[in-house]
Amino acid sequence: MPAALPYRPILDQLIAFDTTSRNSNLELIAWVGSFLADRGVSARRVANDDGSKANLYATIGPAVSGGIILSGHSDVVPVDGQPWTSDPWTVVETDRTLVGRGVADMKGFIALALAHVPLFKGCTMPVHLALSYDEEVGCLGAPSMIDAMRAELPEPRMAIIGEPTSMRPIVGHKGISVYSVTVTGHEAHSSLVDHGVSANGVAVQLMAQLLELAEQLKARADANNGFDPPQATLTIGVMQGGTAANILARHARFTFDLRCPPGEDPDAIIAPFRETCSRIDQELVARFPECGVQFEQLSNAPPLTPDGSEDAVQFIRKLTGDNGPEAKVAYAAEAGQFQRAGFTSIICGPGSIEQAHQPDEWIAIEQLERGARFMANLARELA
Repeated sequence: MPAALPYRPILDQLIAFDTTSRNSNLELIAWVGSFLADRGVSARRVANDDGSKANLYATIGPAVSGGIILSGHSDVVPVDGQPWTSDPWTVVETDRTLVGRGVADMKGFIALALAHVPLFKGCTMPVHLALSYDEEVGCLGAPSMIDAMRAELPEPRMAIIGEPTSMRPIVGHKGISVYSVTVTGHEAHSSLVDHGVSANGVAVQLMAQLLELAEQLKARADANNGFDPPQATLTIGVMQGGTAANILARHARFTFDLRCPPGEDPDAIIAPFRETCSRIDQELVARFPECGVQFEQLSNAPPLTPDGSEDAVQFIRKLTGDNGPEAKVAYAAEAGQFQRAGFTSIICGPGSIEQAHQPDEWIAIEQLERGARFMANLARELA
């Protein structure tokens, strides 16, 4: 077999692309496509509706059944307002760690997979590389790619999603639903509260109901379900509204997410709040026709369950040499989407989720070295 490529130059290049979810990821996708083409591997893109973003997937090795999907998302979370001590888009090495936005979540895994393309090409079983967009804003991009892979690929043995797990097998994650609420009020001088409607006031009223719901969810937690925290969680991530202290706000908007373990129905949980939004919308329209409340669901990604994961767990343990117990995680990922499409799915990748989304996001070089051994062992197993 040929040797693997050094992963560090690949990681440096991947980090240099600012693929914050609000941005296009096309430059990174084009670079990966060229990287693969230079090594004799063709790739297919699956773009979003306006063509500003794209997934990419490629088969490395023969187009036969029994291969392994290596999946990672190309987008990263914002650095806005975070006290970084270095340029987030330049990898900095310090004290056996690498610092940069996305080194842990999850461009480190992608760099390792790309570095081992020369090894994978010599295998008798394929590796299917899958890169998605907009995972960080509700796992929006992967479904169209997964559908295409399901339709076109020979049946793979499993999908390995390389979220940071310290190279431990993860057999369960929570689902995530993301929602947006937009309130339109009626502007007036703030001294004349009866002459208008404050969109901010309505939004605060609605957010208070959500915080009460979040507290209620704690009481119905299954403490033995393996998740930390065990209950479904609800958090308000963004809120915007108003133009001046002395104006009743015309516009207010907030977004929130609901993360549910398997067995919890997000639609049922959020139904009373949806009804409240509808009721207040009707009340506002009765006062001022232009006013109202718009409730919108932005995403609904399913949880990952341990069902059928025994083979995947044993396979991961064989590659990592780690015989510790499998676990579950509270964050959401694309593994549940792969599982819903019929792929046996498991999560395993270098680094820790505790190091992700932080200022000075970092990953231990030792974790990347473990990830490199994982990839080399995978190539040997498929050979």
